[in-house]
Amino acid sequence: MDLSFLKPLYRHDGPYATVYADLTRTAEDAAKAAELRWRALRGELEAQGAPADTLRAIERVVEEELAERRSEGLVVFAAGGEVVHVERLPGPPRAAQARVGALPHVLPLLAERGERFPHMVAVVDRRGGEIDCYTAEGERRHIDVPGDGDYPIRKVKGGDWNQSRFQRSAEEVWKGNAKKVGREVDRAARRCHAQAVVVAGDVRARNALLEEISEGVREYTVEYDRHSPGDGELEAEIARILELKAAERVFGVAERFERELAHGERAVAGLPATVEAVRRGQVEALLLDEDPESPARLWVGPDPVQVAASPDELRRLGVDEPVEERADAALVRAVAATDGELVVLPADSPNANLGVGAVLRYADAATAH
Repeated sequence: MDLSFLKPLYRHDGPYATVYADLTRTAEDAAKAAELRWRALRGELEAQGAPADTLRAIERVVEEELAERRSEGLVVFAAGGEVVHVERLPGPPRAAQARVGALPHVLPLLAERGERFPHMVAVVDRRGGEIDCYTAEGERRHIDVPGDGDYPIRKVKGGDWNQSRFQRSAEEVWKGNAKKVGREVDRAARRCHAQAVVVAGDVRARNALLEEISEGVREYTVEYDRHSPGDGELEAEIARILELKAAERVFGVAERFERELAHGERAVAGLPATVEAVRRGQVEALLLDEDPESPARLWVGPDPVQVAASPDELRRLGVDEPVEERADAALVRAVAATDGELVVLPADSPNANLGVGAVLRYADAATAH
């Protein structure tokens, strides 16, 4: 999981207030129930010492969300009297909660989001096609690719003495149109760094399109084998493909971790070894169990890589005022700052109950054995 979207979040001074709010409305009095759930969360923030200006900033966002009925779940991070990140969820959070700490409590959000990928959807017919490019954050860019209409694109009925010539002309036109879309798909896939491309539409047009895609793009291209997908069918297929790709990514990193760890090379397991690798900037991919009740704690300084098991260790590293924080929050901040990735291990992962570990960019005498 790419953590770069979190970097702006960490540019603020703490304390941070974190809210995972359940805004669902399932009965006649649901609006009142949702408001009461928010009031309970607000009370928890207040009891934990959230600054008054930060509380007011969160309250404005939540109350606006309740009034507009935009979502069923809302995640809010705030610090210094302002909301610094908001994310709407498609449903209620797995656990409604409110927390005040030196760092934002991001792991539940990352587990909710899961792996996300830039991807593309291309729908082609004999007249041209449409391409939609999506970033990992869900931003969409639409591209229309109109075909050429110099010749008829429908084959003529039998009986015309010139029938074969018109048929050849029609085939040349629609094949050319499909190839034109294919060339644009290839260019767009490279521009948006798509990690999955779904191609739908007329079967013969799809085949012509695929002939124009480079090998590098074709290897992660999937055809949707329906000429005219019904409402929601294509969207469901895209969601299924992305879910499979996400699972493939998680298990791929987990397998690599096991292999590197077995060889005593570019992997570490356990909190002490992972903390040391984080401080060195070695972590390519951090592996974490999703455990909201984890008791693991670390000490942190203002710099993201200032992480240690004890305050004295941080003081030896030059940190005047170490602060205790959740281990997952401290590690995610450090890995995001050093451009590493995160893998949240699901319960059915072969590495479930690992706790924490990392795949490393490089090994050295401190990590090899």
